[in-house]
Amino acid sequence: MFRIILILLILTGAARAETIVLGLSQDSVSITATFDGDDILIFGAVRRDAPAPTDDGDLGVIVTVAGPDQRVSVYRKARRYGIWINTDEVEVDNAPSFYAVATSGPLQEVLRDTSDLRQEITIPRAIRSVGATVQDSAAFTEALIRIREADNLYQTQINGVDLEQDTLFMASFALPANLTEGDYVARIFLTRDGRPIDEASTVIPVQKVGLERWLYNLAHSDPLIYGMLSLVLAAAAGWAASAGFAALRR
Repeated sequence: MFRIILILLILTGAARAETIVLGLSQDSVSITATFDGDDILIFGAVRRDAPAPTDDGDLGVIVTVAGPDQRVSVYRKARRYGIWINTDEVEVDNAPSFYAVATSGPLQEVLRDTSDLRQEITIPRAIRSVGATVQDSAAFTEALIRIREADNLYQTQINGVDLEQDTLFMASFALPANLTEGDYVARIFLTRDGRPIDEASTVIPVQKVGLERWLYNLAHSDPLIYGMLSLVLAAAAGWAASAGFAALRR
């Protein structure tokens, strides 16, 4: 019994011998009226209390960035009586509004399926759909992933983490213009033999500022005033365009 406890303590100590020191190129992202996307750099180092192990497999680094979860309805269309209509629906309970994952090597080498299932690291694992009654509900999740990949909202970067001398790492992510406001969570995993040995995380606030924030608050706090203001602005824009065309004709 004593030998078993000693072995467990040794293994636990080895697992904690390598830890993550994390850094960000910026602490927050501001969405303005002219916001057309941004780049964020996540970097860090591996701190060691002892020499790196040589018999536990190669070191791997995985970096993920996840936006706020959303409830999403995914429909399948079929042709009925000469028109396309929605025939089936699957409601995805939690789907990140943005999700990016970058790895330091091939996915099958840096992450085991069991670890992915437990930690929900890859895009399919990060999406949770329960209670679906459609027989091929997985196809709806795959469709959602394809749609958001096309909009650059879901990103997978194999070999996207630059790992130098098993110590320094860096990953860059391109944030699209159509970001959802909220807290974005960045997670970093150190793995050996496909198993996480350490994890670190930090929150990156993404917020509307300036005119965007004022209009957003007005729309939610005083929708009537917001609607009237929109009509006034639309009428003013129409009058200005009409006056401009009339001036050109003269």
